[in-house]
Amino acid sequence: MVLLSVGLFRSGRFCSHLTRHEQVCARAGFTWKKTQAVSCGNIGHRAGNSLHLRAAPSAPRLLFCGRGPKPCFQISPKTASPLRSGPVQTRFLHTSAPLRALPAPFIWMVLKPLQKLVAIILGRSLRKWWVALPDNRRQLMRQWAWQRRWPLAAGAGVAMVIAALLLLTHLDESPVTGRTRLLVFSRENYMELAALTSQAYMEEFAELLVPVTDPRHKVVERVVQHLAQRNKDIPEMSDVTWSVHVVQSPNVNAFVLPNGEVFMFTGMLDAVADIHQLTFVLGHEMAHALLGHSAEEASLSHVVDLLSLILLTAIWAVCPRDSLALLGQWVQEKLKELMFNRPYSRKLEAEADRVGLHLAAKACADVRASPVFWQRMELIEQLTGESAQSEWLSTHPSHRNRFAQLDGLVPQVVQVLMQNAKDQGRGGSQVASKPHLPHSPASLPAPLSAALLAQTAPPPSPSVDQESGGPVPDVASAPVPAPTEGVGPQVGVQTG
Repeated sequence: MVLLSVGLFRSGRFCSHLTRHEQVCARAGFTWKKTQAVSCGNIGHRAGNSLHLRAAPSAPRLLFCGRGPKPCFQISPKTASPLRSGPVQTRFLHTSAPLRALPAPFIWMVLKPLQKLVAIILGRSLRKWWVALPDNRRQLMRQWAWQRRWPLAAGAGVAMVIAALLLLTHLDESPVTGRTRLLVFSRENYMELAALTSQAYMEEFAELLVPVTDPRHKVVERVVQHLAQRNKDIPEMSDVTWSVHVVQSPNVNAFVLPNGEVFMFTGMLDAVADIHQLTFVLGHEMAHALLGHSAEEASLSHVVDLLSLILLTAIWAVCPRDSLALLGQWVQEKLKELMFNRPYSRKLEAEADRVGLHLAAKACADVRASPVFWQRMELIEQLTGESAQSEWLSTHPSHRNRFAQLDGLVPQVVQVLMQNAKDQGRGGSQVASKPHLPHSPASLPAPLSAALLAQTAPPPSPSVDQESGGPVPDVASAPVPAPTEGVGPQVGVQTG
């Protein structure tokens, strides 16, 4: 005796249902396996919402159709011996795992080239259609458009108002800075996309990842956890689980995904002079994740791309030849990059510098190390003879501008921290009792590179002594070390 939880079947209609079921499965392309038919005369009684079936003693199990390796349900006798009354064997229905929709940013990235192709085909088709029209038809259409110019203008105005309302409904406030921004893609969407991106990076760097027992990995892990602990009052910081991956590569680069996956290249570890500069670099990258810059930049790019599709269609419709249309499309792409994408990217980088400086300051790092880091990068550029790219062509601010901006922010950050300490009534003794970053090689793993173990601190900034008005920590000043052989590619540093 077996129990089939189908509930809606009637015992008298089971055989006809099996026949219909087999026919439907055959037409739908399902797999139907039946080694021996079940006798309709052996159908038992229906109790409640279950149906009891009796099979012949030697009847093997009957598999009903289903996609993939798992059947929808199956019927089989409990034993090969003649059936007798006793406990009922129950087989549960197997269902496939639910399918999750792809993240919206991922779908947009996939459809982005297709949107341009559709705009090109539409514009080219309109041009050919207009050229093929007789002269009298063109004149009539021009007259028709001129006679209805006001209704057409009103329709265009309504469309612009609707687009503006849609954009206004997607305005958001930045978590830390409170800046109003456009956010089409939510943070949750980008968390899903970050998980997919993280898997791709892990596969790409599978053979280059530094072991977790490596001193370099331990130092980065320690600094990241220290930054997260000292800034846990920020909800976006405490809601994320931060994990570190150190990649063996000479590239001077580091980035953090929105889900807290930190990727640090060993070239960046060779580029920083001390633990304070490393803290600022990691604070800058973690600030990108806290502020949701990935979703913000993609949202702006998405809106600009949709608006540019109208211009792209017009270019292919107006230009008399395809060669001129291709040239117009190239000019449009360059103007869009130089007027929207790159300036906005530089704005986000500057904001990450400011927020990262505050994160590093709350982690008790020497904030004067942040401008010195970019001054060092500029010096290395000059010594290596590499020509720096113009800022308006880059997605990042120039080293000199970043140094000037951070050097001016250092006194403000010091004053804000001192004022917060006074407001909270903690006093100087409690501020001094905060956990500080390591300052001596004894507190760091021995095999670390010489640049990271160096106790040289950045020279005091003149603006700090003149404007801060507060006590400046007494640290040993030393000149910026000259670049070594292992720090060659520093001129291409990207921290975002």
